[in-house]
Amino acid sequence: MSDNALRRYLEAFRASARKWGREAWAFLTSMFFLKNFAAMVGVVVLLGFFTFYWLTCYTRLGESVQVPDFTGMPLDEVRELAKARHFELVITDSVFIVGKEPGIVLEQNPTPLSRVKEGRTIYLTVTKSEPDMVQLPTLAGSYDYNQYARKLKRLYLKPRVKERVFDPKQESNTILYLFYNGEKITEEDLKQGVKVPMGSEIEVVVTERGANTVEIPNVVCMTFEEAAFTLTSANLVLGRIEEDDTVFDRLTAYVVRQQPAPSPGARIQMGERVDIWLSQERPAQCPEEGEEY
Repeated sequence: MSDNALRRYLEAFRASARKWGREAWAFLTSMFFLKNFAAMVGVVVLLGFFTFYWLTCYTRLGESVQVPDFTGMPLDEVRELAKARHFELVITDSVFIVGKEPGIVLEQNPTPLSRVKEGRTIYLTVTKSEPDMVQLPTLAGSYDYNQYARKLKRLYLKPRVKERVFDPKQESNTILYLFYNGEKITEEDLKQGVKVPMGSEIEVVVTERGANTVEIPNVVCMTFEEAAFTLTSANLVLGRIEEDDTVFDRLTAYVVRQQPAPSPGARIQMGERVDIWLSQERPAQCPEEGEEY
């Protein structure tokens, strides 16, 4: 391309650019463009404002409330407090705890004193009234009372020695059988599976080789004075004394019942208590004087 042709091309381009610039400026400064641009900006601003306002109302942006500490409180009080603070409550779990009243809050989520939006749902774990059923462990591996008692305590059961039976062939504290609510539970029963409510008392009959134990004396039909002497002579302690309405002279009143009751071979530790029940009238089933009961 010659120099003249190039010069003419550049001049034409400049002229075209100046014309386009004048037209563009005229359009951008025209009332039509300015009105429409202003309308668009207004729409965007209004849309942003309403969006922010809606989000603020819906989520309460920037607002939070402190979660009360509900742990240890009765459920009725928790409901009242939650209602006043506009919280929703959901019980997700319930646990039986020996000695605790039902309906006491144990855990909560969100945690106490944390900050959350108003209206938040609080998830609770509470105590329940009905105890869980637990299966009694078998005697496999050990018949020793102390070891078995530890197993029972881990299941939140309460072991107690009901009776000691003299047996020179076995070690002391060897378990013979159990009792729950007065019903005997044998080793075979345990193998088949026995369930009891958590917190129950389990009575255990164990062996005793004779050291520091005595046979339970039968003091029924004796007068109080005779019974007291018999128990003291056996190195036992006179425990609770219950009198019926007929008693007017304790020394001459008769023993109509005792606890623990005597039975063949039954022995108890020296120094243990024996409770007796008295009546002024001699029980009809008692033998005549001089006869053995």
